[in-house]
Amino acid sequence: MTMHRQLGNSDLMVTPVAMGCWPIAGMTSLDVNANDSLKTLQAALEGGINFFDTAYCYGADGISEKLVGQAVSGQRDQVVVATKCGVHWDSNGQKIIDGSHDRILVECDESLQRMNMDYIDLMYLHRPDPDVPLGESASALAVLKEQGKVRHVGVSNVTKEQLVEFNQVCPVVAVQLPFNLFQQGIRAEFGEWCQQNQVSIVNYWPLMKGLLAGKIRRGHKFDPADQRLNYEIFQADYFERAQAVVDELEVIADELEITIAQLVVAWTFHQPCITVTLCGAKRDWQIAETAAANSISLRSEMVNRIDQLAARFIT
Repeated sequence: MTMHRQLGNSDLMVTPVAMGCWPIAGMTSLDVNANDSLKTLQAALEGGINFFDTAYCYGADGISEKLVGQAVSGQRDQVVVATKCGVHWDSNGQKIIDGSHDRILVECDESLQRMNMDYIDLMYLHRPDPDVPLGESASALAVLKEQGKVRHVGVSNVTKEQLVEFNQVCPVVAVQLPFNLFQQGIRAEFGEWCQQNQVSIVNYWPLMKGLLAGKIRRGHKFDPADQRLNYEIFQADYFERAQAVVDELEVIADELEITIAQLVVAWTFHQPCITVTLCGAKRDWQIAETAAANSISLRSEMVNRIDQLAARFIT
């Protein structure tokens, strides 16, 4: 049975596994199409996931938001939808960071239209705009909350100092950051402050783009267009060290009769600093697998065993 968790100090109750809707935009994932993406969203719903995370810039024309809107139509009150503002693509396909007050208001209205919704449960500032005072971005989101277009506010891809500054102008219920077994740096920086201020950490990259799902093993043939090749962890020495950890994760997963991906996702949301972990997917079988982790409860000794594996890789 899936246990729901409170998001920050809000009234939002969410599943520990949420669906990350970047892959269905098809901007960096290969072989993506609307039919399969809708099936993936439906599989997430059928798998018990009630929390969907998208963004204004997930797709040059907002395809991710449009698909999310289609998928949850008719059951809006049963799901929690998060999107993000402050980043868009220009006519030349270049990414533009714009956290100005007016731009945020415009993007919110367009997001609502794309998803055919009256309100957004959680709106994040996607990332700080270096050319706009953070307080200006925060005040725009505060306005949207006052107007009822946004129920709760969050921030993503910030430093702790930026989080504190934003929160002073517009209180947040969640911060979205990268975290996984191989990358745990946010724990020391954000963990204590978030706990003291009742702000949830929603993490992305729990499976490190498939590496921690056990799907990318030694000898894997990457498509030359696969953007994962740009990440250091997929390079020779790091990759082999990661494979050694996955070998041991496979042993543990077999003991528990679950998949490596389910084990890693469950370990992630069993971390004291993590409330929700975002699992991206472009196919229904992918999200069905990770959604099943919602009902996995790991004993403390098992969590500690995996912690020790992680420590060996990190050090």
